[in-house]
Amino acid sequence: MRKILALILTALAGFAVAETQVAKDINSTVESVAPAYTNPVKDAGNIATTFPFQPPLVPHSIRGLQVTANANQCLGCHSPEVSSTTGATRVPESHFMDRDGKRTEGTSPRRYFCLQCHVQQTEVNPIVQNKFETIRDHQGK
Repeated sequence: MRKILALILTALAGFAVAETQVAKDINSTVESVAPAYTNPVKDAGNIATTFPFQPPLVPHSIRGLQVTANANQCLGCHSPEVSSTTGATRVPESHFMDRDGKRTEGTSPRRYFCLQCHVQQTEVNPIVQNKFETIRDHQGK
């Protein structure tokens, strides 16, 4: 009896797993939550980092900027070719290197999606309260 019950439960679990749909590629996925946009800090300039090796924060609005597999609008101002004209911070050389340190033709695929690391700075109330102290605050004590 136990063997039959175990066999039935295994079969039901197999059917449940088979019914789960997995996205075949990134273009077939749909985000279920729209990102919450807030007003960015105005004329923030370069924003000080709060911990070592922190990616620089974005001091302007990112609303409407498209960063997809087919387009990266950040490079319209920050690419080496136009940054001197636009006055935007130039994308560093590290963003044009593969993981072996060799120069790539364009932006490295590892560094192409800017908004994975670089986020817009805004004045909002945190969802979860914390007692984080910046490295500068900690060193000053």
